[in-house]
Amino acid sequence: MRRHRACGALGADEFDGWDFYMPHATTSPAEKRMILRRRLATGEILVLPGAFNPLSVMLIEHRGFEAAYLSGAVLAADLGLPDVGLTTLTEVAQRASQVARVTNLPLIVDADTGFGDAMNVARAVQVLEDAGVAGLHLEDQANPKRCGHLDGKQVVNVDVAVRRIRAAANARRDPNLLLIARTDARATGELVDVIERAKAYVDAGADAIFPEALLDESEFDAMRSAIDVPLLANATEFGKGPVLNVAQLDALGVDMVIFPASLLRLAMGAAETGLATLRDEGGFASMLGTMQTRSALYELLDYAGYQLFDETVFDFQLPS
Repeated sequence: MRRHRACGALGADEFDGWDFYMPHATTSPAEKRMILRRRLATGEILVLPGAFNPLSVMLIEHRGFEAAYLSGAVLAADLGLPDVGLTTLTEVAQRASQVARVTNLPLIVDADTGFGDAMNVARAVQVLEDAGVAGLHLEDQANPKRCGHLDGKQVVNVDVAVRRIRAAANARRDPNLLLIARTDARATGELVDVIERAKAYVDAGADAIFPEALLDESEFDAMRSAIDVPLLANATEFGKGPVLNVAQLDALGVDMVIFPASLLRLAMGAAETGLATLRDEGGFASMLGTMQTRSALYELLDYAGYQLFDETVFDFQLPS
């Protein structure tokens, strides 16, 4: 849980030894970035469930995961938009800030194409850095971009993509900010094109590579053999590639795996079922067993900690 030791106006002597809730994570963005770097250095695969709002990332942390992910497709869907490049840097940074604020976990964010040319990319990196993210990925699609598992994608020339990555690497002020280069070249060419681009992006300053929509396990194996930086895999459901689990991806040498839309899909699936039940039965009595209870929600939000903090702030006497 996120706690902060009382001090100053609250009376450090009187409350020494007590911990009080604060509505922000106690781990700084710089610390989260170092944590992410150290975690990747262990060589053990890192699982990143996809958050869709602050409450969901709190649940991810509560359930013991070590990092979280924020998908551009999920953010677009949450805004009622298709994932075709309509979201803005401001919208992405705002949601990233809201999510990063409430968790001690490192957060990796989908930065799409960087929202413009190389200068826009540089600004995007610094804005997201200020939002508190631990890492981000930039893709080599042409605008208007498409969801990674939709048809009709186009990629920019390698030199344009390299300029994006170089601008991002030069713009970050914290060298521990993890810069991941995503390539969608498998949709428009052969695997050799993906590998060549990945190598160019590493040379331009990328810390890790995200080869989107590879077609089978042999392609992951080939990427691992060709690239000596961390690899990120997308384990999205209903995509173009095979649905591989964590153990399978670990065996292929993948370092990070994201489940970008799974929690949103589960939540929306449950909501669809619930609305049908309300329509047919006139209430939710038959679904109470599938709901998060009030007590579980209060525990997740730490109502007790807020109450304790509130009581210590207002529990004082005026001097005689």
